[in-house]
Amino acid sequence: MTFTSALSGRDLLDGAATSIATLLAHWMERALGTDVNTTIVGSLTWADLCVMLCLALMVLFVNLVAYAFVRHKLREAASKAQGPTLQHHVFGAIDKPLYVLIWIFGVYLVATPLMMKAAPSEGLQILRSVFSRAFDLGAFAILFWLFFRFTHVLEAQLSIWTSRSSSKLDDLFVPLVGKSLRTIVPVVGIIFALPILGLPPEYASVLGKGTSILLIVAVAIILFQGVKLVEKAVLAEYDITAADNLRARKVYTQIHVLSKLLYAIVSIFTVASVLMLFPEVRQFGTSILASAGVVGIILGFAAQKTIANLFAGFQLAMTQPIRLDDVVIVENEWGRVEEITLTYVVIRIWDDRRLVVPLSYFIEKPFQNWTRVSAELLGSVFVWVDYTLPVSELRKALKEIIEPNPLWDRRFWNLQVTDSTDRAMQLRVLATSADSSKGWDLRCDIREKLIAYIQTHHPGSLPQFRAQVDSERPDRPVTP
Repeated sequence: MTFTSALSGRDLLDGAATSIATLLAHWMERALGTDVNTTIVGSLTWADLCVMLCLALMVLFVNLVAYAFVRHKLREAASKAQGPTLQHHVFGAIDKPLYVLIWIFGVYLVATPLMMKAAPSEGLQILRSVFSRAFDLGAFAILFWLFFRFTHVLEAQLSIWTSRSSSKLDDLFVPLVGKSLRTIVPVVGIIFALPILGLPPEYASVLGKGTSILLIVAVAIILFQGVKLVEKAVLAEYDITAADNLRARKVYTQIHVLSKLLYAIVSIFTVASVLMLFPEVRQFGTSILASAGVVGIILGFAAQKTIANLFAGFQLAMTQPIRLDDVVIVENEWGRVEEITLTYVVIRIWDDRRLVVPLSYFIEKPFQNWTRVSAELLGSVFVWVDYTLPVSELRKALKEIIEPNPLWDRRFWNLQVTDSTDRAMQLRVLATSADSSKGWDLRCDIREKLIAYIQTHHPGSLPQFRAQVDSERPDRPVTP
C-alpha cells in the first residue's frame, strides 16, 4: 500500500461519507422540517448531530452483524470436528481486527461530514491532515495485525499437515516458520508504514538506515530462534532426569556449548553488520584491516586467556571430561556441574555455594569426576575397635544392617581388618551404591548402626587404654 493509493481510497471514503450525510440530512429536513437546520455552535446544526448519530448507529449495527456472523462461523466450525479446523483458525484470526477496523472506518465516517462542513482555516487544515494520517496509520496497522494473526493460522494448518508425517524435521520446521513470520511481519509493516507518515526528505537517509537495522536485527532473531528450536529438538530425545543419564548428559553438554557458541557468532555478525551501515565505521574498519597484523599480535597477547578458554570449551564439548550434572571434586570441594559456558564452569557445592572455575582449569589441572563412566560408587567406613571384638559376629550383624538398606544397590559389601596398632585394630566396611548422594547416606547409616551395635553388644570392645601394675615393686611407675 503506497501513500498515493491510500490517499485515493480516503478521497473515495470522503465522497461516500459526504453523500450519505447529505442524503440523511435531506430526509431529516423532509421529515422534521426546516427547524433541524438551526445552528447550535458555529456551523454545527441539529441536522448534523442527527446525521452523526445515525452514522454511529449504522456503524454499531454493522459491528453487531459482523460479530454475529463470526460467532456463527466459529460455532459451526466447532460443531463439525473435535479439534480446531482451518475455518475455526481463520475466523478466530479475523475476529478482533475486523471489529477494530469497522470502528476506525465508522469514526472516520462520523467525523468526515462535520470536518467538511466546518469553515476552512489553518488550524482546521492541520487537524484534518492529522486526522487523515491517523486514519491511514490505523487502517494500515489493522491490516498488518491481521497478517500477524494469520501467521498463527498458517502455523496451525502446517502442524495439521505435518502431523500425518513421521518425519521429525517437520516438528522443527513448522514452529520456525511461524516464529520467523511473526518476526518479519512487524518489521515489514514498519517499513511500509513510514511513507504514510509523510516525513521530510532530509530524514530519508536516517529512515533508510533504521529500516536496514530492523531487517538485520529481524534476521538475527530468526537465527536465534532457529538455534533454540534445533537445541530443543535434539534435547527432547534425551531425558537427563533418568536414572541412567550418562548419554543424555553427554549430549546436553555438547548442545549447550555449541548453541552458546552459535549465539555468540550470530551476535558478533549482527553488530558488525549494523556498524558497517555507517560510512565512518567502514573507513575505520579499512584502517584496522591495514594494520591487522600488528593488531592481531596485540589482541593475541591481551586475550590469550580468553582465547584459551574458548578453545578449552571446544575441547570440553568434544572430549567431555566433564558434563552437566557430573559429580566432581574441584579444589577439595564436592559438587555437581551446574552450568557450562564458553569461558567458565559453575560447580554447585553440597552446601549450596557456587564455585566458578575457568574452562582451562579442567584441561590443565587434575580433578576428580565421580560420574565419568558411571554414577555407581564404592564407599568405605572405618571403625577403630579393641582386639576383644569378635569380627565374625560383627560381620553377621553387618549383613543385617546393609542388605535390607534401600540405599545399597545389592552389588557388593564386605568387612575386613585393614590395620592394627598396639592398642586397637581398624575395621573397614565397603558397600556399593547407585550414586554419590546415596553412597554418602549409606556410609553414614552403616557407621551409626555399627557403632550402636558395638555399644549394645560389646561395650568393652570399644577402643580403650590398658595399664599394667607391677605388684612386686610398688615404687615402679605404672606403664601404659
